[in-house]
Amino acid sequence: MVVILESLATLSVLVFVVTSMLAMGLNLTVGQILDPLSDLRLVGKALLANFVLIPLLAYLILLVIPLTDAQSIGLILLATAAGAPFLPKLVEFAKGDIAFGVGLMVLLMVVTVAYVPLVLPFLLPGVAVDPVEIASSLVVLMLIPLAVGLFVKARYEETAGWLQPKMSQVSSTALVFLVVLMLVLNFQTLISVVGSGLLVAFALLILTSFAVGWVLGGPKAGTRPVLALGTAQRNVSAALVVGAANFEDPNVVVTLVVGATLMGLLILVAGELGKRTERTEPTRMAEEVAYDD
Repeated sequence: MVVILESLATLSVLVFVVTSMLAMGLNLTVGQILDPLSDLRLVGKALLANFVLIPLLAYLILLVIPLTDAQSIGLILLATAAGAPFLPKLVEFAKGDIAFGVGLMVLLMVVTVAYVPLVLPFLLPGVAVDPVEIASSLVVLMLIPLAVGLFVKARYEETAGWLQPKMSQVSSTALVFLVVLMLVLNFQTLISVVGSGLLVAFALLILTSFAVGWVLGGPKAGTRPVLALGTAQRNVSAALVVGAANFEDPNVVVTLVVGATLMGLLILVAGELGKRTERTEPTRMAEEVAYDD
């Protein structure tokens, strides 16, 4: 039974990542993705947050909270891997700037492919990381579906309009299945680490990362939640690729699973941000109309 559930979880990840990237591509143009990245100051803040401040934060957490070697490795892996495929869906729930969300995800993912092999040997001596192995899975599962969607949108707009909501619905359904399966499969693992420093360490990493992204993402209401969620939600897929390929200790992967499960709570945070946006939008529109008058 467990094997079946694990297979379903793996399938849910694949379906979610591919269909969400395809749906994003069907709904946007290349220009819409690249335009938000023309704000070099905001891009610089995003890179600073994800590739300097968050790894530094993880290092400081390890100085304060004693963890096992495997747990420390898992925390560092997540802290250095950015550009999560879940980000566009989180941004959609938060009603943020989706184009910026997709652009930021692609930017962070590409940088992660080059960054992780360079920085991990310094943070984790003795680790050898194959950038091709990391890049191949990210390109096949994320960049190619996104490119296909963008191509269809550019050449067959009517087809894209018909197909996009269907892909978005499949993506949302796969995400629900994935969250439920992760909780079922890892319930005992989560229980086993209750009372340990691991949960506290991950809570600190996620909450502080969100706060860092929120502060650096301002002052625009559309970009602030995007950078906050993009900084807090690490690229678990890339971390798992590195963890499984470089460490024999299975507790490294277990640690990554615990972190991924806790980051799943960002779905609730994104949903709450979306509700707040809905409540404030009429007021903002009324203020704009009054100002125009």
